[in-house]
Amino acid sequence: MAAGHGSRMGAAIPKQFIELEGKPILQRTIEKFAYAVPDIKVVTVLPKDYVEGWKSLCNQNNFYFPQQLVEGGITRFHSVRNALSRIPDGALVAIHDGVRPLVTPELIRRMFERMSRERAIIPVLPSVDTLKAVRAEKDQDGKTVLHSIPGVVLDRSEIYRAQTPQIFHSEDIKRAYEQAYDTAFTDDASVAEKMNIPLSYIEGERYNIKITTKDDLDFAKAILSLEIMV
Repeated sequence: MAAGHGSRMGAAIPKQFIELEGKPILQRTIEKFAYAVPDIKVVTVLPKDYVEGWKSLCNQNNFYFPQQLVEGGITRFHSVRNALSRIPDGALVAIHDGVRPLVTPELIRRMFERMSRERAIIPVLPSVDTLKAVRAEKDQDGKTVLHSIPGVVLDRSEIYRAQTPQIFHSEDIKRAYEQAYDTAFTDDASVAEKMNIPLSYIEGERYNIKITTKDDLDFAKAILSLEIMV
């Protein structure tokens, strides 16, 4: 999934095309799956205005791994739905954020192996911070002010952060995406859950971050520099 425009990054191009240690972020992401599952079929979902640009980037970087290119929709939900139209029945579908290039091939392989006995696998990490329920509101000067929400207590031991890839059987996830769009659909697991598809979980990875801001990009560069040094 690489159809976003990445406004929070503040860059001239969408974040998935930004160079990370010599390669576009999206290329690094796809390479992890190609290494983990060499015969994998990749469907890459892109902003409509960047399809040709991505082809050019692949040529410039000698990245010739086969991909089906699909134009994104008005939301992530609609982008996933567009991609699923290219997926045959009887397949396993791993839906991954194009800007999570630090996922390891080991996690990808472990998740696919689990799918022989599961309907869906979601990687999650426990929350390590104390959690507060707050509401963001604008004051009379237009500034954002945070207020606590009375009576809401969050138990950190029961809160986990979802990551991607999230893996499903193609018939299940295609059926789930036939539902009408709902703003409560924040990831593919939430779409599947509303269709009563049972979800199983696996421990995710600390460094499997989603690169959203410049700080995230700097962190990813630091991690990659350590890998190179080792």
